[in-house]
Amino acid sequence: MSNLLLKSVIILNQASEFHNKRVDVRLTNGQITEIGKDLEVDGETEVFDLEGQFLAPGFIDLNANFGEPGLETKEDILSGSKAAAAGGFTGVALMPNTEPAVHSKAEVSLIMNRAKENLVNVYPLGAISKNREGKDLAELYDMFLSGAKAFTDGNRPVADAGLMNRALLYAKGFGGVIFSYPEDRSIGGSAKMNEGVTSTILGMKGMPALAEELMVSRDLFLAAYNDAPIHFSTITTSGSVALIREAKQRGMKVTCDVAAHHLVFTDDFVKGFDSNFKVKPPLRTEADVEALKNGLSDGTIDAVVSQHTPHEIEFKNVEFEIASYGIIALQTVLPLALKAGLAPDLIVEKLSVGPRKALRLPQVGFSVGEYADLVVFDPQAEWEFGVKTNYSRSGNSPLFNQKLKGKVSFVCNNRQYYLP
Repeated sequence: MSNLLLKSVIILNQASEFHNKRVDVRLTNGQITEIGKDLEVDGETEVFDLEGQFLAPGFIDLNANFGEPGLETKEDILSGSKAAAAGGFTGVALMPNTEPAVHSKAEVSLIMNRAKENLVNVYPLGAISKNREGKDLAELYDMFLSGAKAFTDGNRPVADAGLMNRALLYAKGFGGVIFSYPEDRSIGGSAKMNEGVTSTILGMKGMPALAEELMVSRDLFLAAYNDAPIHFSTITTSGSVALIREAKQRGMKVTCDVAAHHLVFTDDFVKGFDSNFKVKPPLRTEADVEALKNGLSDGTIDAVVSQHTPHEIEFKNVEFEIASYGIIALQTVLPLALKAGLAPDLIVEKLSVGPRKALRLPQVGFSVGEYADLVVFDPQAEWEFGVKTNYSRSGNSPLFNQKLKGKVSFVCNNRQYYLP
């Protein structure tokens, strides 16, 4: 890239002196070289008229699944990164749900090498246990030295309290963070959806909120015992929000996130047996959705994530009972956040600022001389999410072939820019 001028953008970044101001931003080979009003244009400058759109630090996703290594037919790093950039993400934390699992420095190094020279920064999350089996600790410190930013067993909860206790204590020693996926499988079992009125009407086995809240409570006790930081992935219930809110008020080092689809959809959407609404944790009730939104507003919930989970058609185009869990979501986080009623400044807080804090990444300041890590988005623009606009290898989304409101217009990172 050479000389670019972003015209008439409104900066949303509390770390910047230009916060909430409408300005022009000049980029020279990826570096911010000038910020001000009515900047001059010469013949070598490429101008982007972004009148009234918001410019913010690039979004960071704390929960995405790419298939590489081993499951590249679902998603590889290249296709996943394209989908991430189209969604406004300049950084993506990858779950270790691969074959083999990301449980040693070999897998971490492979991912880091494959993601080199990419617009999107890829942050591998190492497995807590070997093969994600929940029995023995994986090589946490070796993975940390190789580039793993945090540790989680992905979509598998750590059932053994002793193992989780050791992981929290060990990771604390070298500055690592443990991500907990809160689900007590002895309670949840083989549930396909939320336990409640709708599951009773449909005659489908439901997962009670208790299955999540028991694990949140357990891991809060363990984190407090070790005075260790902990992050909870994709909380969904009002009880979980209350437990984490209380823990924060007590001064605990706890953060958490919520998936964008849990802010919009409820278990009522399962009534049509569309397997694209089969996610895990399951869609909950309207009361839970309201509690999650309140948790975002009051600071209890630190981040909104995609929980991007691609699948080949044969895993989703089947009966609801046997379909795989998950949806593709990197490109639809912004529209869903807007549909949930989140204001642009809160969206930036939960997609840009909060995730960086959770991963212990430096914040973006937008000062002259810095290299750009930014996204420009238009909350009013409409677009259709479909075959022509989907950059993922998979198409398992309940929003496919629908018009969505909220569009990413420009992304810049690592001296590269992208126009979705």
